This record gives sequence, C-alpha cells and structure tokens, in this order.
Amino acid sequence: MTAETFRRRRSRLGPAAALAALFLAYPALAQDHSDHAPSAGLDKTIRSEAGNTPTSPFRIADNLYYVGASDIAAYLVVTDGGLALIDGGYPSTAGQILANIKALGFEPRAVKVLLSSHAHVDHAGGLAELKAATGAVLYASAEDGTLMRRGGKDDFFLGDRYPYPPVTPDHVLADGQKVTIGDVVLTAHLTPGHTKGCTTWTFPVRVDGQPKQALVLCSLSILPGYRLVGDPTYPNMAEDFAHSYAVLKALPCEVFLASHGQFFGLTEKRAAMRPDAPNPFVDPAGCKAYFATKKAEFEAELKKQKALPPPSR
Repeated sequence: MTAETFRRRRSRLGPAAALAALFLAYPALAQDHSDHAPSAGLDKTIRSEAGNTPTSPFRIADNLYYVGASDIAAYLVVTDGGLALIDGGYPSTAGQILANIKALGFEPRAVKVLLSSHAHVDHAGGLAELKAATGAVLYASAEDGTLMRRGGKDDFFLGDRYPYPPVTPDHVLADGQKVTIGDVVLTAHLTPGHTKGCTTWTFPVRVDGQPKQALVLCSLSILPGYRLVGDPTYPNMAEDFAHSYAVLKALPCEVFLASHGQFFGLTEKRAAMRPDAPNPFVDPAGCKAYFATKKAEFEAELKKQKALPPPSR
C-alpha cells in the first residue's frame, strides 16, 4: 500500500481503521524501525507485480506517449531523430512496452535511447530485454548503473531478494547531464534517497502545439523499514532526501509524470482527457502539491526516527 492509497482509505474508513489497514499491508511499520528487512507487505507487492496489468498506450502530449502498464510507468518521447524510452518496468513488462510501441505505429528499432529512473526490479527489470530488442543506448546514474549490472543484487536495503536480468549501461550520467536525441534534449537530475542514484528527468514537450516542460519523477517513497538515521549501508539517506527536495523545488514541472502512475493520478487524468478540454496532465499545481506533501511526510518520519533509541546490535 502506498501513502496515496492510505490517504484514500483513511478518508473512507476513518483514521483508526485506515491505520489498521496500513499495518496489515506493512507489518514492519508496527515494529521497531531497526528492522532492516523488507516487510511482508512490500514483499507481496513486488512478487505479485502489483500495478503491472497490461493497458493500452495513449498520447499524453503531442510528442509524448504512455507505453507502460496500469501503474508501472514507461514513456515514449518522439523526436525527429528517433525515439527515447524512459523506464523498463518488471522483466514481464518489457513485452507489454514493446507491444504498446508497435500499437502506436512505431517500430521498436526506432528507439535509440533508453533512460532509467532507478534500479529497482519494477523499473529496471525489463531494460535488458528492451535494450536487446531495440538496440538502444542505455543511460543510467553511477550508483544505480552499478546495481543494474548486478541485476538488482546487493541492494543496500533489498539485498538479493528481487533480482532481474543484469544490464550494462552504455553511459554513466552525471547530475545535470543532457541527453540529446533529434530535436529534444532530456536533462538528468539526481534525486537520491529512494535509491542512491534515483534520477528525475525533465524535457520539453508540446501540448496542443504549445511548449511545456515535462518532469518524470524518480520516486520520493520511503519504503517500510528504511532507516533514515544511522543506516551503515546508506548513512546519508536523510541528507540525500533533503537535497532531492531542494532540487525538485527548483525544477520546471508543467506536465507532471513519475515512475508510478499513482504518484500523479494517471488513471484519473487519463479518464479526464477530452478533445475539447484542457489537457489534465498539464498540472504544475499538482506537481508542487505532491512535492510539498511528500516533503512533510519525510520530515515527520525523520523526526520520528531521530526520537527512537539506536538499533540493537
């Protein structure tokens, strides 16, 4: 269960019942935060591939398409020099993404650039197959690229629990690095915390012929069991999250997107699309509100964890 789902349930069930539902979904939250192992709820979510239901592709903007699953996101950017694909989903999502690209009338070999948000199995698991099918060049941050080469193994938090086919990036991204394909320049912004190399992307799009700035958020989720304070495997996690919020506050965000559809209301916005209505994906206010909400959650969790006794050895 995500924080967004919890808030919706809380509004329907009331605070006490919703909190109970959250603990049922993530038992580790009811335990000491010193427990570093992923919770049973998280394990069930990943192993069941929640949010990976096939869905038809659609146009978000004039030169931008959604080609992912029901919640596990992937985006196709159209340029005059070929296609760029952002994220690869689970290993089983790769086939869905390729089918969606074909359904839109594009050939997978037209994908020249593969970009990654982060190296968890639900976003990087399909990259090896997509790279092989398209012949595209893969860009990833140094930290997450290293994890991709290990196929997700030896993750600072997840350990070896959720491996995927290893894939080797062709280029290592620096913060602020620009990736140019045709007439589009995509910029990588390192926003670590959720992973050590979490990467948010910004790039220009056209909405009804008008220029806008799109932002594809990596993730701001604090997984159940994350130790913001005193984790020897990621001692500067809290500092990284704080830095990422400062970075995101300064970025242009008119078309708000992310690695999970639920972060930006994918289902609701898709249903609201009308030929004679404003494009609902143009949502700068929603973007700012999401960042503010997540920052408040981070600060509250950090305060809570700082008040806890140090983990037992």
